[in-house]
Amino acid sequence: MRILFLFLRHPEPHESQNLYADLANEFAKNGHRVTVVSAAKENQSTVLSMEKDIEVLRVKMQQFFNVHPILKGIATIRVPYQFKKAIKKHLSKHIFDLVVTPTPPITFVNIIAWLKQKYPLQSYLILRDIFPQNARDLGMMKNPLLFHYFRRKEKKLYHYSDYIGCMSQGNIDYVLQHNPEVNAEKLSLLYNWQKVYPLLEKNETVKAKYGLAGKYIAIFGGNIGEPQKIENIVALANEYKDNSDIVFLILGTGVRKKHLEQLVTRLKLNNIIIKDLLPRNDYQELVFNADVGLISLSEKFTIPNIPSKTLSYFNARVPILAAIDAHTDYGKMLESSGSGLWSVTGDITTYKNNFDRLYKDPVLRKKMGENGYAYLVEHLTVEMAYKNIVHTKSTISRDRFSDEMSTEFQNKKQENLK
Repeated sequence: MRILFLFLRHPEPHESQNLYADLANEFAKNGHRVTVVSAAKENQSTVLSMEKDIEVLRVKMQQFFNVHPILKGIATIRVPYQFKKAIKKHLSKHIFDLVVTPTPPITFVNIIAWLKQKYPLQSYLILRDIFPQNARDLGMMKNPLLFHYFRRKEKKLYHYSDYIGCMSQGNIDYVLQHNPEVNAEKLSLLYNWQKVYPLLEKNETVKAKYGLAGKYIAIFGGNIGEPQKIENIVALANEYKDNSDIVFLILGTGVRKKHLEQLVTRLKLNNIIIKDLLPRNDYQELVFNADVGLISLSEKFTIPNIPSKTLSYFNARVPILAAIDAHTDYGKMLESSGSGLWSVTGDITTYKNNFDRLYKDPVLRKKMGENGYAYLVEHLTVEMAYKNIVHTKSTISRDRFSDEMSTEFQNKKQENLK
């Protein structure tokens, strides 16, 4: 198949890869012809190039990440027009069989609708954010007109998607409950995924490199924003401020990072260390040397969330301690896999009791860590994600599509693209 991926961010070959890059590479490894369209870095021009085995079109556009919500909203609306213009200019001779796109942003629907008019392709939606409800939950979208505008976009996206991969059964149930017009057969499970890294033994030299030698490390890595309710971790750290053995290590960036730094300073918490997110291999090495992996979600969510950082913890055989909202089925996943402990955000008593259980019981930590790794290998590898997409319920497979369309069809499509 000739596959088109639409991503907001695609790392360059020398940079740490992310889960979407891993997926694109997996398709290429399995013999598919892969094109990725992604936003270019700030102040870079639009450019088309081959990056290893993947054709990548990087599109000049407005800054999308780590900006004010209003600017992000404007960029979200503009991105499909900028992508469409670049595709028409640089990829007009391509005939795609399948377009794969994650959320965010839901405004990619405009490109999908256009592509489906031009090609006999099918579309696979990787549903990671249920927007705009998640923004409304967090108080980031209070204007009802704006909410209904994006809600229409969301429904249109489901309509144009032939297949919708959801992170959990809770996500499937939510979509069907709030969008009864959606055909249930479109939806299937597509868990988060990650390349599996070889086991690294705990190494005090690695810990010493970061000033953590001899410490019990509770680690959090990733975005620091409204969804993560980083105050959960601060409140927990405050309970252990007099225990010099315990360190809470927070790695990442985001719109709430400055607030986090100010809060830590105000509370005089010397047991919280804040650093920028490390390159992927360095981060993974540090996670392997942690004792517990932290998950934190805002209590305001009414939609199920499955944090992707879970996979790094599982890979490192690190047990998980989670403070989560009441609507997610993430806690059920921890229970069924035996990989961690959870409490509802705001219940500091249970949160602390769970932390104490893990801190005082190295046997329990080891068992839960091993359980998480086993769950990763069985369900959450990039190879499994690839197979789920290609062999989903309606069986998208290479046999279903020919590599080359008929000359008559190609000529017709080229005329339509002019």
